[in-house]
Amino acid sequence: MNLQMNDKMLWIRRVFLICYDIVAVIAASFLALIVRFDFNVNSIPRDYYERMFEMFPVMVLFTIIIFWLFRLYSSLWSYVGAMELMYLTAACVVDTVVNILLVYLLYRNVPVPMPRSYYLLSGIFLLGLVFASRYGYRALRAMLRLRVDAGSRKNVMIVGAGAAGNALLKEISSSQHVKLRAVCVIDDSREKVGNYIHGVRIAGTREDIPRLAEDLNVQEIIVAMPSAKASEIKEVLDICKETGCDLKRVPGMYQLINGDISISRLKDVDVNDLLGREPIQVNLDSIMEYVSDKVVMVTGGGGSIGSELCRQIAAHQPRQLVIVDIYENTTYDIQQELLHNFPDLNLAVLIASVRNTLRIDKIFETYRPDIVYHAAAHKHVPLMENSPNEAVKNNVLGTWKVVEASDKWNVKRFVMISTDKAVNPTNIMGATKRICEMIIQTYNKRSKTEFVAVRFGNVLGSNGSVIPLFKKQIAEGGPVTVTHPDIIRYFMTIPEAVSLVLQAGAYAQGGEIFVLDMGEPVKIVDLARNLILLSGHKPNEDIMITFTGLRPGEKLYEEMLMKEEGMQDTANKMIHIGKPIEMDEERFLHQLEELRDYVVGEPEDIRTWVKKIVPTYTPK
Repeated sequence: MNLQMNDKMLWIRRVFLICYDIVAVIAASFLALIVRFDFNVNSIPRDYYERMFEMFPVMVLFTIIIFWLFRLYSSLWSYVGAMELMYLTAACVVDTVVNILLVYLLYRNVPVPMPRSYYLLSGIFLLGLVFASRYGYRALRAMLRLRVDAGSRKNVMIVGAGAAGNALLKEISSSQHVKLRAVCVIDDSREKVGNYIHGVRIAGTREDIPRLAEDLNVQEIIVAMPSAKASEIKEVLDICKETGCDLKRVPGMYQLINGDISISRLKDVDVNDLLGREPIQVNLDSIMEYVSDKVVMVTGGGGSIGSELCRQIAAHQPRQLVIVDIYENTTYDIQQELLHNFPDLNLAVLIASVRNTLRIDKIFETYRPDIVYHAAAHKHVPLMENSPNEAVKNNVLGTWKVVEASDKWNVKRFVMISTDKAVNPTNIMGATKRICEMIIQTYNKRSKTEFVAVRFGNVLGSNGSVIPLFKKQIAEGGPVTVTHPDIIRYFMTIPEAVSLVLQAGAYAQGGEIFVLDMGEPVKIVDLARNLILLSGHKPNEDIMITFTGLRPGEKLYEEMLMKEEGMQDTANKMIHIGKPIEMDEERFLHQLEELRDYVVGEPEDIRTWVKKIVPTYTPK
């Protein structure tokens, strides 16, 4: 029913435009003669009137045909732009030429059938009248919309007067579904300041953002700079977030290339955008061939890193994907997601503890994985400080059991997820991860399996990380708790972390510890402050920031490499390899066995035993 109604309305509009154009042709002809004779109607020769009336039927017919061919009756005039104007002008020029030819053809025996200026003037008047009908409709529609819903529209500032900003302004001005009113544009090019785009003034540069936001009662700022560097976007966002306005931005350059710039594709600015570091770029298609047609196992597959690994691997046609995890809720979530997004995926989802020797061995015997990504671990520093024996059992013994099963069942590659907290550890979690790295390096020399580790810092938005905690505290009205005003951390996004893990699997030759160049560290208090601002509050006014003191085992800063490890480059300049540390492997394996036998007795001094294995461990 709605479709029939729309078709009916479309034909009504077309008939109206055709009738209007018939009147426009007649009016343009009369106006041309009147202007030619200086608005003295009585001085116009009668012969000109007679020829003009004789020509009307033919002129009207040809005009409608020409306009139809130039799509003047099929364009959506609510969204007219430069292309429609070009077609309209071309149609009127062609119509004028045809009009000249018709007059001279029909009155070829008459020396001067019509004044020479008549043709040019009639063409100009026709263009003006047709332009007024098409563009006047759009202007009237926009004015009516402004009057009707002026109170319900948000004042918006556009940062960036390039192609992306132009596309957004065009949509804001023409779409009845967009409840925004662009009040100004910002651009750092001082040559553009003072000019207009779609009727909106380019009012200043980035330094003027706070003043203009207040003066013009701006409620939302859209950053339309898809081709700018991350550092430049961070500088602009640092200014914008101080205004308290809602922030959105055009996600990336590919939207501009594909012509996908629109209000619906904008994304909210989040704390990731304020890190000021270019994202790690990894061409996964070129390095993921080794996953295709392989049986791939992911332990800890329900966690933040593990689940993203599963998503990326599932997209590259493994023969089978095996997920192993002890936590059923998150594992169920990733199972359902993969079944929905990859219906042809051969997926096996198993609930199991990596500490269960017989269970792990049976899983390896049944599925015979070619590649293992070991992401199962206890990672929370404060919790592990209170339960150090569990850290040893799960992280050290669990990793050891999976490593032994990989060796026994001839896994080709084993990639372990490690952490920067393994470097000169001050907490039991970091120390256990360092032992895991030592297990990897030791077994790599004794096995046909290629064992490697991947070390990175904190992951933004992962389960239990600081960002979700801050967001929860802000939602509850504060305070936001930071342990120390000077504490700093290296950060990366989950996709970056996973891309590093996958690339390590491609580069692996055995025994390496891969390390990501994560740029400059970030102060945690700055993250807290930025999140409060992005939530529309003022730090220490609306939402307080309180300092609670360093927790047990927590450092002020983290390190990515121990000095003696050195550094080697890879084909990806953002990824490096730590040189393996020489150690007495026989002694290490003996210590490992002693640790295994000792920890099951729930001792009180497990840290002392761990320190014997990891001399760089300094418990606090």
